Amino acid sequence: MADVVAGAGRAGAIGDGRAAPTPVGGWAAALDAVLADPAQPRLVFQPIVDLRRGVVAGYEALSRFDGPAGCGPDRWFAMADVLGFGPRLEARVVAAALRVRADLPPHRFLSVNISPHLLTEPELADLLLAEDDLSGLVLELTEHVPVEDTGPLLRLLDRLRAVGAAIALDDAGSGYSGLQQLALLRPDFVKLDRALVDHADRDEAKLALAELLGTYAGRLDAWLLVEGIERPEELEAFVRLGVPLAQGYLLAEPGPGWPELRPGVSERLQAMAAGSAAVDQVAALVEVVPTVRSGDPAGDPAALTAAADLLAADPGLDLVVAVDDLGCPVHLIRPGSRDDEPGTDVQLMPVSLRVRPAAQLVDVATRAMTRVAARRFDPVLCVDELGRLLGLVRAERMTLRLAELYGGADVAPTRPVPGPAPAEPLLTSGVPR
Repeated sequence: MADVVAGAGRAGAIGDGRAAPTPVGGWAAALDAVLADPAQPRLVFQPIVDLRRGVVAGYEALSRFDGPAGCGPDRWFAMADVLGFGPRLEARVVAAALRVRADLPPHRFLSVNISPHLLTEPELADLLLAEDDLSGLVLELTEHVPVEDTGPLLRLLDRLRAVGAAIALDDAGSGYSGLQQLALLRPDFVKLDRALVDHADRDEAKLALAELLGTYAGRLDAWLLVEGIERPEELEAFVRLGVPLAQGYLLAEPGPGWPELRPGVSERLQAMAAGSAAVDQVAALVEVVPTVRSGDPAGDPAALTAAADLLAADPGLDLVVAVDDLGCPVHLIRPGSRDDEPGTDVQLMPVSLRVRPAAQLVDVATRAMTRVAARRFDPVLCVDELGRLLGLVRAERMTLRLAELYGGADVAPTRPVPGPAPAEPLLTSGVPR
């Protein structure tokens, strides 16, 4: 398997390149202390969410250590690997996960991180092979050093699967976790790399790669799981794409016990999934857009200033909608100079097309393309029955969806969920099948 960042290098710095702190007394002493304390490391659990039904499908077990600020779990495990403590530390976490598995709420699974290059070590392999039934346990392979000989690993995974374990491949789409590794390991879950999730709603290339991985995962009878969802726009983009599973602080924070979703998340997910199911309507393509209040169709100076501030604060933002006191759209505001005031920082544009969520995609695209040339590719605004803004639909997304529906693309017109076809219930013996 291809090499990525080696453990020692990965342990030497934190995200901004500064040297990471070292525990008092050094890493060897700190790791000795952790392994001498049966209560260390502590486990917390983050919900993994079924985006279609708006329910918790499972949990990921996450380790927490006592130590200096800046020493996250990744650094503890990396230094343990460098200093020869890796198998013992990871076995400690796996053993704790096995103990709490019996307390899982019904029809939910538990995922635990394991380094593939350590999995065949006796401390880990013997611990797992001693279990007669691993149903409901997902072994999440999180690799940061190469596995030189994959034969023993594959044979061990086959034995663990035979007693009910499922396999997840972390960070798909980056480094080691390429398509070749997906084909080799044939995991039950494919976790999309966080780098492909961050602001994916503004990057069609990221969404296209997510769709590619989801389609490929489905061919392997695996589920695509998106982790690190932190923004509502990211969530909406992946729900529109049909991704079945996700986790992130926007949905639920990790914590002790078995946390549930944040208030209102379940209802919102169900509504979003219902809207995305109508693939031939614009509702499936609506995205949230920031707004400012304006009572003047000609351009309220205060609204223009507020919009300019929003655009300046977020370089990836390309549009703000001005709405009146009722929430109805008045005009669009984009970065750049206004035609009549070249010195300003924003451009005012008229609202040229409003549609309802249930409008047929073909009809809306036709109306959009028959606008005057200067407005032809402006976003279409989606409004409710009272004319209040719900969001916008971009011309490029309408084009892509129409190409999928009618252009002979490989994606089926019904836009099936990436991964195995969903069934009721989603979970069988604790693991999605």
